[in-house]
Amino acid sequence: MICRTMDRLDGSCWQEALELYHEAFPNGRKPDRIIEATFEMGIGLLHLGLNENGRVDAMAVSGIAREANALLIDYLAVRASLRGNGLGSQLVEAIAAEARERKLDGIIIEVEAGLEPEDLARIRFWERCGFTLSEYVHKYIWVPERYRAMYRSFGTNPNFPTDGEELFRHIGGFHAQAFRGSRRQQEHR
Repeated sequence: MICRTMDRLDGSCWQEALELYHEAFPNGRKPDRIIEATFEMGIGLLHLGLNENGRVDAMAVSGIAREANALLIDYLAVRASLRGNGLGSQLVEAIAAEARERKLDGIIIEVEAGLEPEDLARIRFWERCGFTLSEYVHKYIWVPERYRAMYRSFGTNPNFPTDGEELFRHIGGFHAQAFRGSRRQQEHR
């Protein structure tokens, strides 16, 4: 798999990644315009896992949580027919390498805190990728699910946040910035 990171959304790759995003997250995903706004604000990154023919087989959308000096992976998806073949792990390692190149101190994600088999499987996936699950359970006011933060520190900053509540302050700050950018984008149309 060839991994590429883009800080701008180009037509063909973005459309293919967007289709995969919609397939993997049929419900409960951010509207496309909010993701696009993060790129317009210069805080969004698109990570692509391409096969030998250039088809997008895995994708992730991330952003830079500046106050934490961390990369926040917002969504990660692998084509359904290819799951279980290590593509997700390969993409996570490429994302980690990109974060290190950008001199970031680690990566933050949020996962569902439920006890359903798919929730537990996601947590195990991220743990295999080197992430640590925080104890704190966060409840957003606009969605019914509860979430927990996970983090992967690169060991470069002894003050990298590991407390779940603090991690959610950074996650929430990034989401708020994306939503504000999306509103500004709509006002200028």
